[in-house]
Amino acid sequence: MTTESALSGIRVVDAATLAAGPLVATWLAEFGAEVIKIEQPRGGDPLRQWGAQKDGVGLMWKSLGRNKKSATLDLRQEAGRDLLRELVSHSDVLIVNLRPSTLNRWELDYPRLEADNPGLVMLHVSGFGAGGPKSDRPGFGTLGEAMSGFAHITGHPDGPPTLPSFMLGDGVAALTATYAVMMALYHRDVHGGGGQHIDINLIEPLARLIEQPVLTYDQLGTVAGRTGNRWDISAPRNAYRTKDGYWLAMSGSAPTIAMRALRAVGRADLTEDPRFAEAQQRLANAAEIDRVMGEWIGERTLDTVMDVFDQEQVAAAPIYDAEQLLADPQMQARGVYAAQADPDLGSMRVQGPVPRFSETPGRVEHLGPALGEHNDEIYLDLLGLDADRYRRMQADGVI
Repeated sequence: MTTESALSGIRVVDAATLAAGPLVATWLAEFGAEVIKIEQPRGGDPLRQWGAQKDGVGLMWKSLGRNKKSATLDLRQEAGRDLLRELVSHSDVLIVNLRPSTLNRWELDYPRLEADNPGLVMLHVSGFGAGGPKSDRPGFGTLGEAMSGFAHITGHPDGPPTLPSFMLGDGVAALTATYAVMMALYHRDVHGGGGQHIDINLIEPLARLIEQPVLTYDQLGTVAGRTGNRWDISAPRNAYRTKDGYWLAMSGSAPTIAMRALRAVGRADLTEDPRFAEAQQRLANAAEIDRVMGEWIGERTLDTVMDVFDQEQVAAAPIYDAEQLLADPQMQARGVYAAQADPDLGSMRVQGPVPRFSETPGRVEHLGPALGEHNDEIYLDLLGLDADRYRRMQADGVI
């Protein structure tokens, strides 16, 4: 294992707010990039006040702010934008989520920044993407979850379209944007190319994951509807309730797994039945499979069901809440949720870096810092501002 992190030497300016852009910066920071989080002097990133709080401390901020340096800067002032340009000229990646018209009005568009830093990779996350009649509208992940088709196909057939209670649209956009940034850096550093502008919105990444309804409509002219916990590509596939009131999920996506499931519940006869022996026939008779599975599972406790399914190598898992997830022996054995020391909270368990690298593992060095905690380091040490200019900018509310 090397001591140097995978992204050592890469400097990222995170000038975005809320979820998608800052998530990209968080994941880069976990693997050694120096991430400078730019925040408004008064209040900081709205993410600090987002969601659950403990003694006035935002819990999501503590996780998403991990490994970052916080520097305050008022981009609404020309002096603040000038200072951002100085910082960007010393950096590899800039992440923003301003509307396209605001970027142009503030002269923070890519052609202007590239002129001072030809190797700059600029990630621009917006609600709808550059170009088109909606490009300058405000957008959040909720709109991406709605317009991508996700909400339309989520929920029970007789219920309303269902939005997720977590940042799905932002998260999928951030994952897409993270690999895009890495490809741009690879092009620059390995192929000897220059920097480039990356355009990501909150609709298209999620729409790509749920492309099946579009393909079906394009070729068959049918519009997919809501199917609850079923999925019209495999059976059995549903959530089932046990005798003791717990729930488990099952997937029979592979034919061999579907056959094992039928044998596990004592219905080996159905594996020879033409209605269930072939994938498309199982889909046509999914309701009957659900009845068989549901009745067998409903007569047994969760522990009994999982013992049988584990023994028979059936793809099934309990549906966890947060308490059960933290207590799961697999999660504990892998050290997924480690307690991190924090000056505000004492400690908090956060999920560690997801990809496990054998030579350059990711790390959580610290949780989200205080607002402006690294101003001196960024402006005096890195940019070399003289003390008078620094104090003047503080007095003017620029910093």
